[in-house]
Amino acid sequence: MAEPHGTQRDQLDEDLNEKLVEILKPEFEAAGAVPPAEEVPAVEGSPAKPEATTDKDFFQALGGWGALLDVGLPWIAFMIVYAASDHDLKLALIVAVACGGAVALLRLLRKQPLRNVIGGFIGVAFSAWVANRSGKAENVYLPGMILSGGYLLIYGLSIVVRWPLFGALYGVITQTGGEWRKDPDMYRGFNRATLVFAGLFAGRLAIQIPLYLTHQLNALGIAKIGLGLPCYALALWLAYSVLRGSLPADKWDETRDHVTGLLRGGGAKK
Repeated sequence: MAEPHGTQRDQLDEDLNEKLVEILKPEFEAAGAVPPAEEVPAVEGSPAKPEATTDKDFFQALGGWGALLDVGLPWIAFMIVYAASDHDLKLALIVAVACGGAVALLRLLRKQPLRNVIGGFIGVAFSAWVANRSGKAENVYLPGMILSGGYLLIYGLSIVVRWPLFGALYGVITQTGGEWRKDPDMYRGFNRATLVFAGLFAGRLAIQIPLYLTHQLNALGIAKIGLGLPCYALALWLAYSVLRGSLPADKWDETRDHVTGLLRGGGAKK
């Protein structure tokens, strides 16, 4: 008996798809993106499998290096205007807040991620409010120092209790709880990555607190900018490197895929 027409058409479509993949595979490999294998249906109750990603996708999901500039640009504007206007605090604060708003608007028009921009803009606006209320220019840096202290406390405590923050977040992302703690490679990698960021915030405070207490505004501003963009980029690279270096290739790929999926807002792929 002849096969139903629909079955013949489905088989033909499948054959054509396989042929197309075979033809295009060299092109995908040259571009560094081999077509994914046929998706295996997830077993009910098992952790969702994330979408395959690359290291480039990981950094793009973080917002890229341009995101770091968005956060730091208002502080650079504040320093320049404050120095050039003979210490006009209100003018410098207005320019800093306006600069943060302009950057946010530009990225909105370009349909780019606003995570870092929004965080930076809110931080600048609140810092400007604190400095304006107190009338002291150095207080524009006070909220950032308090925030760094809070981050240091969180990162440090997570290491002391042997639940490094990055590992705890990974358990939440993958819905596996503390399973990663049973894997020595993953525990070591997450612990090292968490240590990197704890060191970042400790270093910021070690430099900024003495400058703040001695009212060295210019040095404090330079430290704010230098310890912001460059040091955050360095810490990001170090955390990325120690985590990747601590994990076998297959575990690193899975870890990166989960984190990238979360940062993109899509979570794990069902």
